[in-house]
Amino acid sequence: MATFAEVLAAQLRRDPGRPLLTFYDHATDERVELSVTTYANWVAKAAGLLTEVADLERGMALRIDLPPHWLSPVFLGAAWSVGLRVTTGDEPDAVVCGPDTLGAWAPRAGRLPVLACSLRPLGVRFAEPLPAGVLDVGVEIWSQPDGWTAWDPPTDDDLATDDLTQREVNELTAAAGSSLTDGGRLLSVADPASPPGMATFTEPLGRGGSLVLVRNPDPDRLDGVHDAERATARA
Repeated sequence: MATFAEVLAAQLRRDPGRPLLTFYDHATDERVELSVTTYANWVAKAAGLLTEVADLERGMALRIDLPPHWLSPVFLGAAWSVGLRVTTGDEPDAVVCGPDTLGAWAPRAGRLPVLACSLRPLGVRFAEPLPAGVLDVGVEIWSQPDGWTAWDPPTDDDLATDDLTQREVNELTAAAGSSLTDGGRLLSVADPASPPGMATFTEPLGRGGSLVLVRNPDPDRLDGVHDAERATARA
């Protein structure tokens, strides 16, 4: 199984109801948990948003300029389902940003799709109007269906990042050598949409495990999260 879509489909067949992603924000006390099925539904909606609203196609580049958040692996999976390259470059074909980086991308909304996430609980819309041309993910994503099928499916040779194909991402994940075991739960504060942090999500996904992701971590509370969520490894 060399493409992201194949890996996710295998986990949906294996145990669709198990937790895949548990998110904490210590600054707001938010907690969100996505099962494999719920995550797949969000990926489908995000893939529909990228293709039907942002008009992106296989082979294009997407910048995911978000902090560690449960929407980061959602858009990561959506990008790879479409066959997009997740780039760290400054000239993407589209960008997904949050409130902290909105000001940097909004002036470019006339030249490329700028999809802004409020990062408020439940993925809701921004409380204030957005700059002209910026698309509010919290508005646009809800009209997309829970199921999505690529009309031009990516292969394992499609670039997943600026440097790695989808096959190579999975090969590196399999060879990561972390302390996570099959079915384990990985506690991490890293950004899963950034190249250094991608394995914190792709490894649990491939191993039939789950990620416990903490944003704005309070060092005094991490041990409590580790114990409450029955984490088996840390990254």
